[in-house]
Amino acid sequence: MKTASLSKEELMINSQTQMKNIIDDISLTDRQKLALTCRILFDKGHDSGLAGQITCRAEQPNTFLTQRFGLGFDEISAASLIEVDHDLKPLNGEGMANPANRFHTWIYKEHPEVNCIIHTHPTYIAALAMLKVPLIIAQMDTCALYNDCSFVAEWPGVPVGNEEGMLISKALGKNRAVFLAHHGQLVTGKTIEEACNLAILIERAAKLQLLAMSGGQIQPLPSALAQEAHDWLTTDKRNKVNFAYYARQALKTHTDCI
Repeated sequence: MKTASLSKEELMINSQTQMKNIIDDISLTDRQKLALTCRILFDKGHDSGLAGQITCRAEQPNTFLTQRFGLGFDEISAASLIEVDHDLKPLNGEGMANPANRFHTWIYKEHPEVNCIIHTHPTYIAALAMLKVPLIIAQMDTCALYNDCSFVAEWPGVPVGNEEGMLISKALGKNRAVFLAHHGQLVTGKTIEEACNLAILIERAAKLQLLAMSGGQIQPLPSALAQEAHDWLTTDKRNKVNFAYYARQALKTHTDCI
């Protein structure tokens, strides 16, 4: 066996190289990816009526794509997405954005590396938020969020003002996620695929935490190993491979999405 003498680091590098060379990326536009993200997250339990926003930067500076207010995540298609400026004005003059999209504008302004933002109130996140305790990452599958999720302990009320935008943008800091007490979650990504994966993971992490808290004291992960898992799980290629799988799942039932 040729690989028996290789170190763990070498095997990890080899696996990442194989992923890049062997697995092709899916060919979709940002509109299609964003619409699929809405359907994927609906299927994963992120639906909360008309609450929640999913956005990505558009081609024109200081503009982004988002869902048309009034449509649920399960109704979004690539064609129904609207492009708005940072005053939330639709560029084609049709429809309106969710007013809570205002805090997305602050994140896009203050975090130039962010290209996609997902804010939702899924069941387990919302339940954990009621306890006003930080999200705990203590299981391998969710390590993509290890040391990567901020906590906002004080609820600022309905997030439609500029104050909330400044608060959430500052709380994000260098992390990719924010857990909002009494509220919900927000994740960001350099790509739509990255943000979609993190949104799925943060709800799973909250579910696991609530289940674990009911059974005893949650035990911490070894820091170095947790950080290793974080880095292993958060490569661009792995995000794209994961997203492609979720997209295939969604397209089995949401054939009108793209």
